[in-house]
Amino acid sequence: MFEKLLIANRGEIALRIHRACRELGIRTVAVHSTADANAMHVRLADESVCIGPPAPRDSYLNIAAILTAAAITGADAIHPGVGFLAENADFAAMVEEHGIVFIGPSADHIRLMGDKVAARRAAEKLGIPVVPGTPALEDVAAVEAARALGYPVLIKAAAGGGGRGMRVARDEAALKALVPEAAAEAKAFFGNGALYLERYLERPRHIEVQILGDGAGGMIHLGERDCSIQRKHQKLLEESPSPALTPAEREAIGRTATEAMQRLGYKSAGTLEFLYRDGAFHFIEMNTRLQVEHPVTEMVSGIDIVREQIRIAAGATLGYRQAGVVLSGHAIECRINAEHPQTFLPSPGTVVGYHAPGGLGVRVDSALYQGYVVPPHYDSLVAKLVVHAASRADGLMRMARALEEFVIAGIDTTIALHQRLIVEPDFVAGRYDIGWLERLLAAS
Repeated sequence: MFEKLLIANRGEIALRIHRACRELGIRTVAVHSTADANAMHVRLADESVCIGPPAPRDSYLNIAAILTAAAITGADAIHPGVGFLAENADFAAMVEEHGIVFIGPSADHIRLMGDKVAARRAAEKLGIPVVPGTPALEDVAAVEAARALGYPVLIKAAAGGGGRGMRVARDEAALKALVPEAAAEAKAFFGNGALYLERYLERPRHIEVQILGDGAGGMIHLGERDCSIQRKHQKLLEESPSPALTPAEREAIGRTATEAMQRLGYKSAGTLEFLYRDGAFHFIEMNTRLQVEHPVTEMVSGIDIVREQIRIAAGATLGYRQAGVVLSGHAIECRINAEHPQTFLPSPGTVVGYHAPGGLGVRVDSALYQGYVVPPHYDSLVAKLVVHAASRADGLMRMARALEEFVIAGIDTTIALHQRLIVEPDFVAGRYDIGWLERLLAAS
């Protein structure tokens, strides 16, 4: 097992990784920007190194600074967390070249799945159904390709994720206007303006399958998550299992995912994302990293995904087969963002009061504390409230109780929005899709 692990991230996910390391007896190194000098993970880590000013490009995306921090502290492994460098194949390769273990899949697999067009081709070869689409395109070619696919089409960034560079075009005029806009956004966020098109599926659900592979033949899935509650392609609430799937569909998509990833020889945690409609699954992308919503799966499976990532990277095998994975009950996660619950304007500032809910089946992943200053430089996620119960109905009741207890004073948060969502009749009945929340908000 590793002696010292550097956490190349911030916020609640950095704290989550620190906790897993502490339980494994691994010392931790926190890297941080000047804006995060008083962050919780920095306070709790065995060592900390400031790697730059607040701007991510000068700190959390500064590969040279992170590798230098690892070298001077003697870290023998680096966990990239979520976002930032977590899916940067060059970073993964450089970590290994420096004799440090990267907690994640191989650089080749990150590179393959990071190129969304290449990932689609790989998925097809591995027997995974995909949404009809195109290779990477230039502006002019997009018009002809869209005509062949049929409108509406979804414009997507080839190197993207998180909804960046994504637009829906319902006719040719819209396509011509949106392609340059999407390319510019993709270039700004990913350094690559290449785009591709997919046929746009009306009102599908967003279903993802969590897998774990040890690179030595062991490959399992931990069920699915329904991530369809989204605004502008950003997830706000997730649950497992999906209220839309039958047991047969759940078993089939899990088997498809694990068999494909075993053929690929994938090692570490990963997530295959699908659009689901009318009983059919369509692969859209794979995330070769830990997901923000991984606690949902941990609650129904009882398996610590971060711990497994670290163990696998240290050379351990899974130690159990699919038959040994028992999924029980229902879990729901609400992402609490530092945003106004109606306008969604960011709300950085000082937390003047903080009280996290508790009780049976309640989990809060957050790095907040009273007096903490939420900086304006990063993602607005400040807490993940997760509940687990025997049934979905019980889970909704438990979530309502937990949200009522949650106090974050001094900044605006989306707690009030979640309180509204979980009692909406369509949500309670499980009747929702990826556009449901935006339709609800537009009508209010």
